[in-house]
Amino acid sequence: MVHETQPGTYLGHEWGDLGSITKQKGITTYSLSPNRQRPFAGAARAAIFNVSRRAKNQVLYWAPPLLGMYFLLDWANKRNHYLNSKAGRLEYADEEE
Repeated sequence: MVHETQPGTYLGHEWGDLGSITKQKGITTYSLSPNRQRPFAGAARAAIFNVSRRAKNQVLYWAPPLLGMYFLLDWANKRNHYLNSKAGRLEYADEEE
């Protein structure tokens, strides 16, 4: 015998039984109206302030290596341009042999 299922009824006492006459006890359900749900409320504001706060707290960990690598790369580029210029080739011409 198949019963119509209603909210709060147990869906199956035995295999293949789709409902029960007795009401299921101990189940509490909550719901929220769709027009009250705002999953991204304040997300943009929180993201901006969280990113700035975290970056400020971590600046001493990433800024010195970044500056060091920038100055090292700048020095290497200038040195490469000098060594491939006419003056650099004349200065180091005898060392290449």
